[in-house]
Parts: sequence; C-alpha cells; structure tokens
Amino acid sequence: MDHRAALQWEPPPDWITLVVIDAHTGGEPFRVVIEGLPHIPGDTVLERRRHATHHLDHLRRALMWEPRGHADMYGGWIGSPVSADADLSVLFTHNDGFSTMCGHGIIALAKVALETGIIPARSPETVLGIDTPAGLVQSTSRIEDGRVTSTRFRNVPSFAADLDSVVEVPGLGQVRYDLAFGGAFYALIEAGDVGVGLDDVRALVDTGRVIKDVISSSREVTHPDSPELGFLYGVIFTGEAVDPGSHSRNVCVFADGELDRSPTGTGLSARLAVMHERGEIGVGEWIRIESIVGSRFSGRVLETTRVGVQGAVIPEVEGSAHITGRAELWIDPTDDLGGGFLIR
Repeated sequence: MDHRAALQWEPPPDWITLVVIDAHTGGEPFRVVIEGLPHIPGDTVLERRRHATHHLDHLRRALMWEPRGHADMYGGWIGSPVSADADLSVLFTHNDGFSTMCGHGIIALAKVALETGIIPARSPETVLGIDTPAGLVQSTSRIEDGRVTSTRFRNVPSFAADLDSVVEVPGLGQVRYDLAFGGAFYALIEAGDVGVGLDDVRALVDTGRVIKDVISSSREVTHPDSPELGFLYGVIFTGEAVDPGSHSRNVCVFADGELDRSPTGTGLSARLAVMHERGEIGVGEWIRIESIVGSRFSGRVLETTRVGVQGAVIPEVEGSAHITGRAELWIDPTDDLGGGFLIR
C-alpha cells in the first residue's frame, strides 16, 4: 500500500481547485482563499462585492457550506488593493453572503499574509493597509521571531446611529436596543433584558434571528456615505464577563443565524461608539471584552470624527489569530451536493 500515491494524485481537469489557508481568531474561523478564484472586476471593493454577489455566489456557497464548511463558517477572498495606501483588499464571506467589514477577519488575514510570506513581515511591527467594502482599514501586527503575536487594527469611522430604541418582538414584548455601526450595523441588547443566558447557544441564535428580522422589517437602516452599507448585519447580546479581568461579554448572532465565537471586532467597534456617545469611555481608554468561548479582544477609541453630519469615532481593536491548516478544495462538477448545502 503506497500512501504517497495520494499525494501525487491530481483531480481531473474539469474540476475546480481552490487553495485555502484556514485560521481562527478567538475561535472564529477564517478561510483565506489563496488560489483558484476568477478575476473579480471593480474599481472599489464594494463594486467587487457586488460582482461576487451576482456572479460568484456559487463559489461562496461551496467554500462556506457543507461538505467543505458548516453553518458558522467564515472566510476571505484576497484581492489587489484599490487605494493608494493599501497593500491588498479582501472580500468577506459567510453563510448568507458577503459582509462589509470583519474585525476577526482582519486579524486573521494579517496573520496569514505575514506568516506565510504573502507580504514580508518586519520586526518589531508590520503595518498593512487593507481595502474592505466598508473602507480602508489599517492593521498593525507585532512580530517576534517571524511570528505574528497579535494584531490591532484601526477601523473605519464607527458611530451610534440610535440609542434606546424600542421594538415590539413577538414572544418577548418590548425590546430596547442601541443601533450602531462599526463597519456593519448591529443592534446591541442587554442579554438580561430578554432573558437569554450568554452561554445558551440555541436561545441566543433563535432570539437573535427573531430580533434581527423584526428590527429589519420595522425601520430603515441607513449609512450617511453608502446605501450598500445600510442594512442590519447582526444582533449583539451583552452581559457580565466570566473573567474578572474583562469588562463584559459580547455574543453576536449575524448573517443567517451565525454565532460568532470571537468577541466580534466590528461589533466591539460599534459598542465603543455607543459607550463613547454615552460618556462611559474616553479617548484612549482600553477595555477588554470576552466572547462566548472566553477569547478576548481589547478595544479603545483612538479619536473622534464625523461621517457626514453624524458624530463618529475611530476605534482600534486588538486580538490574536492562529493558522490551522492549508488545503486544496475540489469541486467535482458531477457531484450533486458539491455546490454546498446546510443542515443545522
């Protein structure tokens, strides 16, 4: 029996081959596609996102859904930069489409790009400009012995769009929430207000999906600069931390009922904007937030700014990622289930 033969085997020429590097940030997966994607046209990342949504969604499903992924899979497609200060661009993928920004994805992408040599790493820190659909994000990675030990990123302008809103939710009654943007829009809700424990996965997902649907259908969500950013992406439940060294806990339910294993970098950015608006945190003051699995991000407000007439902040979020594997994924055109499916 020659196991080496399997390593030399090549799939038939009509199969699609996608080379990926898998990583995770605080437990949340991030599958980076290195080779195999077709050219994605567009002068902006939003234009590329639009093209991918309309023409390449079959590849997103194949990469995110079963049998190669699962209902909570997440990933990123690397592309060329579109702005003068960027080194690369990224399209973020999940179970329901292409998101506009992803904090854990930025941290994982910096890890993969620098440690695998896609972009040279320089000690003690390497700065990357990353074009995202929501705008240019700057990451700064700490480098020790060629390894990325942590990455912090300067996010797009984030803001509290509406504080103390109330919506009537079937089965829950009136639910109070803050609507905020951190690269995507989130409804921030105290878990205790809706009677959900921050370790009750089924209740968190079910409740988050219902609340998201009700809020999305009951109000318009708009971004001052871009209509394509104007939609409710997720619901973040907040509550007490388990670790006494952490400020609190975030559990985010986003896309089609995905549950974030990390503290959610864009969600933390949105929360920092709300806390600054309420006077609960000052410029430069760090806080540490934990996730449902106990992983942690640190965040602070770097400075204040404006988005149109909307007051906003520039958040910075820091965390760590780990690389878990490299693989060739194949799509057999005769496989009826190879295009992807989901079972929860």
